[in-house]
Amino acid sequence: MTSDETPAIACRNLWQVFGEGAKTALGEALARPEATPETAAQALHEAGFMPAVQNASFDVRQGELFVIMGLSGSGKSTLVRCISQLLPGTDGEIRIDGENVMGASKKRLTDLRRNRLGMVFQHFGLFPHMTVAENVAYPLKAKGTGKAERTARAQDVISLVGLDGREGSFPRELSGGQRQRVGIARSLAVNPDIWFLDEPFSALDPLIRRQLQDEFLRIQATLKKSIVFITHDIAEALKLADRIAIMRDGKIVQIGTPTEIVLHPVDDYVREFSKDVAKGQHARVASVMQTDGSTGLGPDDPGLTTSMTLDLALAHCMKLYEPVPVRDATGAIVGTVQPSDLVAALQVEES
Repeated sequence: MTSDETPAIACRNLWQVFGEGAKTALGEALARPEATPETAAQALHEAGFMPAVQNASFDVRQGELFVIMGLSGSGKSTLVRCISQLLPGTDGEIRIDGENVMGASKKRLTDLRRNRLGMVFQHFGLFPHMTVAENVAYPLKAKGTGKAERTARAQDVISLVGLDGREGSFPRELSGGQRQRVGIARSLAVNPDIWFLDEPFSALDPLIRRQLQDEFLRIQATLKKSIVFITHDIAEALKLADRIAIMRDGKIVQIGTPTEIVLHPVDDYVREFSKDVAKGQHARVASVMQTDGSTGLGPDDPGLTTSMTLDLALAHCMKLYEPVPVRDATGAIVGTVQPSDLVAALQVEES
C-alpha cells in the first residue's frame, strides 16, 4: 500500500531533448562551469538539438487533478508522454507511487500501462469494426481477463460515462461526444490508479465540450483518480484543475491553484492567459479576506465561507440590501430592483 504522503507522480529535473546524441550533449552542457538549466538549453539549441522539456520538477498528489497547459509547442504533450514513458526521457527522474520508471524494462512498462495507468488522447482511435462494449472491454481482453468479468466491467464504465443503451452501437453510429465518452470508458476499464488525458475535448464543439467537462468532473468526484490533464484552454483548466502548471518553451513557469494563477501571475506570459478571465468566478474569499486575528462580526452576517467564489460572496452580501428604485428617461419611478438580482444576472452557473 502506498501512503497518502507519497505523490502519485514525482517528476524531478526531467529533460526531453531531441537529436542524435542528445543525452551526451545534455550531460556536457550541464557539466560546464556555472551551468544553469537556461544556459544548458541555450547550448543545446546552438548545437542543433531541440530541448522540448527543460528541467521540469513537480509532484501530482494522490487524488489530485493536475492540469498542464500552454500554447502549441510549449512542451506540454511531450511532458506527459515522458511521464507515461511513451517517450523515454533524456535525463531526470519520474516516480510513479515512489517507483522510478525512468529506464524501466519494456515488460514493467507494459505491466504498468495494463494495470495502473489509463490514457485518453484527442484522437482516441476506436476500433471501427467493434461495438461500444467491445471497444471498452478491449484492454481487459488484452490482459487476459475472462469474458464474463470483462463484460461486466465494460458495462460498469459504460454506465459511468452515460452511454447506457449504446453498448451494441459501432463508432460510426455515434456523435463525436459519444465517441469521446467511449474513449474515456475504455481508459477506465482497467481501473487505473493514474489517468493521463491529452486535450481529450479539444476537437469537440463548445457545447459538447462543456457537457463533457461537467461529466468528467462528476466521474472524478466518484473515482478520485490521480489525473494529469493537458489543455491549451485557460477556461477549461480553471474549471477542472486542483492545480495548474503553465509551460512556455519547454519550461514550467508557474504552478498554482486556479486562484493563484488568476490573481498572482508570475509574469506577462501567465498574465496574458488569464487577462480575459472573470476573476470573480475563480478567486475565493480566502484569497482576499483579512487574517489579523479579529473574529468580531458586523451588524449583518451573510454567511460567507473561505471556499466561496468572489461572485457568490458578493451575491450573498447583496441579499442584505433593500430594493432600490429604477427610473425611466423622464425620472419617474417605474419599478424596483434587488441588488442581489443585479449580481445574479452577471453570474455564470458554477459546475
